[in-house]
Amino acid sequence: MKRRILLVDDEAAILLTLKAILEMNGFEVETAASANEAVQKLGRGEFHLVITDMKMESESAGYDVVSFAKQQEYDPATAILTAFPTLGSEWENRGAEKLLVKPVGTEELLRQIEVILIRHEDAKQQRARKAAKVAASKANGRARVAS
Repeated sequence: MKRRILLVDDEAAILLTLKAILEMNGFEVETAASANEAVQKLGRGEFHLVITDMKMESESAGYDVVSFAKQQEYDPATAILTAFPTLGSEWENRGAEKLLVKPVGTEELLRQIEVILIRHEDAKQQRARKAAKVAASKANGRARVAS
């Protein structure tokens, strides 16, 4: 199964270039040219990773994309792509898992995407194990009370 990426940027040249690079490296890529278009696509499909530019319709449009992505039940990994790496740690506080700085070389981009996907999947599995333990603990408590 190919890993699906939603790539969001209002610069067509960046969208087309990154889409080509990612597809050549085995990813299935869908693009959006605005935060509004990204939100629509996030609601219609499932993605493993969302990479969004920060400044599109507004100075913080990328945060809107990340926020909406984090509300999706399928819980995609998220990254902010920016040419302005002066965001401090706000990008982390807003839910993004990585800050990618333009221009980024192909090999470095691919390496960072792999790291994001692996870390995100590990975190999802840890949350699932924790939830299962809590559920089992509650079930055991109810069983003891019933006996």
